[in-house]
Amino acid sequence: MQKSLQFLDYVVFLVYFAIVAGYGIYIYQKKKRKTADSKDFFLAEGSLTWWAIGASLIASNISAEQFIGMAGSGFNIGLAISTYEWMAAATLIIVAVFFLPIYLKNKIYTMPQFLLRRYNKTVSTIMAVFWLLLYVVVNLTSILYLGALAINTISGINFEVCMILLAVFAVFITLGGMKVIGYTDVIQVFFLIMGGLATTYLALNLVSEHFGETGVLKGFHLITQHAGDHFHMILKRNDPHYLDLPGLSILVGGMWIVNLNYWGCNQYITQRALGADLKTARSGLLFAGFLKLLMPLIVVLPGIAAYVLHSQGLFQSEMLKDGVTNADNAYPVLMNLLPIGMKGLAFAAHTAAIVASLAGKANSISTIFSLDIYKEHFAKDADERHVVRVGKIVVIVAMILAIIISPFLGIEKGGFKFIQEYTGFVSPGIFAMFLLGFFWKRTTPGAALFAMVGGFAMSIILKVLPKWTDLSGLSGIGFSAISPDSKLYEIPFLDRMGIVFVVCVIVMILISLLAPAKVKVAGAELVDESKGLEVDASMFRTSMPFAITAILICGILVALYTIFW
Repeated sequence: MQKSLQFLDYVVFLVYFAIVAGYGIYIYQKKKRKTADSKDFFLAEGSLTWWAIGASLIASNISAEQFIGMAGSGFNIGLAISTYEWMAAATLIIVAVFFLPIYLKNKIYTMPQFLLRRYNKTVSTIMAVFWLLLYVVVNLTSILYLGALAINTISGINFEVCMILLAVFAVFITLGGMKVIGYTDVIQVFFLIMGGLATTYLALNLVSEHFGETGVLKGFHLITQHAGDHFHMILKRNDPHYLDLPGLSILVGGMWIVNLNYWGCNQYITQRALGADLKTARSGLLFAGFLKLLMPLIVVLPGIAAYVLHSQGLFQSEMLKDGVTNADNAYPVLMNLLPIGMKGLAFAAHTAAIVASLAGKANSISTIFSLDIYKEHFAKDADERHVVRVGKIVVIVAMILAIIISPFLGIEKGGFKFIQEYTGFVSPGIFAMFLLGFFWKRTTPGAALFAMVGGFAMSIILKVLPKWTDLSGLSGIGFSAISPDSKLYEIPFLDRMGIVFVVCVIVMILISLLAPAKVKVAGAELVDESKGLEVDASMFRTSMPFAITAILICGILVALYTIFW
């Protein structure tokens, strides 16, 4: 099996690099302003089209953990892992209808700014610092590490060299500001989809050829025949992967918390739309929703195809890691089988996904630090040029920190799980804080602080306590055994998030009702600490084309879940 890139592969990759870099320079020169503007640099205010917003959302979302991790989950679990992609399509519609109008109407440009406007400076500052730590230590670091690991596996290039080159490429794009990121992401998504489809085409063709048939459609039919258990979206309680995807919870439980928090309350994602007008931003999110429907074809089907081929006796040694079959090897194994030139395209697609995610994350880190910490607390009178310069320095510093600390975090033990586990401890509380902040003016800063601290504490307790306790009598109400013969039980990850979210909402309501916002004396004025946002029903109206497109996406989702229930 060919395990390194050939000359033609490098030519294809260099063409990709030249196109992205050249287009980025062109966009920067075309759209730059004579005077530095922080909103233009961080948000590309008014300059991103709907297709650039949608493409940028997907390019920033899809990275090494999706290609490697979700293909590996396709190998182990099957199509059910696609729920992360397909439910995201429905979530993007909700965010477009209900969340975006509130942000744009109230001129909210960062998530800490929302918390400052809605609650107070304490809540905003705590969350700004927390988001910086999470984005640098967990997200940016894991994307860089996993990306370098994937490229090292595919190309044979030294791991440390891969990390440095990825970081430099991402910094090059990020320093051009959000408008350069947004428009170059369109090209990144093109390479991502083309390279991903090439790998899927190869995988399905291999299946059909192995069984003496030809064609990708025949290959798809064969994998549904030989891996029928891999084509169920709703897992039963006795399924060994139930803890990862607990049955109906993916439709009515914690999966909504994961997606709504990620797509609606996440600077990394919402930043793409916050600089646009409402119509453009909504159209961009719908476009991203359609692309989300396509992603399982690129990242999950190859894993299922690899499972079928492996069960037929192929790739026995290639799938091993430390003597054990490692599902995460599925995607790199398939990519290494691509013909010369096509492998270069797939390599470019993989790099595109990683670089786009790194650039988007670095820009968000820079935005939060510059606007919500530096300008708010240390240099309130700083001019726009100075703030932009600080933002560019932060990009470089964040990337250097990610390179330095990534080897010490144990990310290689499970990158996708690493990200989900750490962000999942805080997602329920954050989403509860945002949701009530949006739609209930009575919500107090004290309630928001409880959601932050209490939600995190509850998540840890519900993660650890069941493993220390005999909970076999509770197996019928949501607890699943860690192993078939064990009396130690664990709450599925998504169920745990749902429980914590519901408790946070209930306690926040009680705190707000029993201890309403205090009125304090500031000089001779009475200042109400509980703040509201400008929200009215007319903000949530949509155009007829938007409504028709949203219904079409929902119809496709209903059809997919009905067919593959």
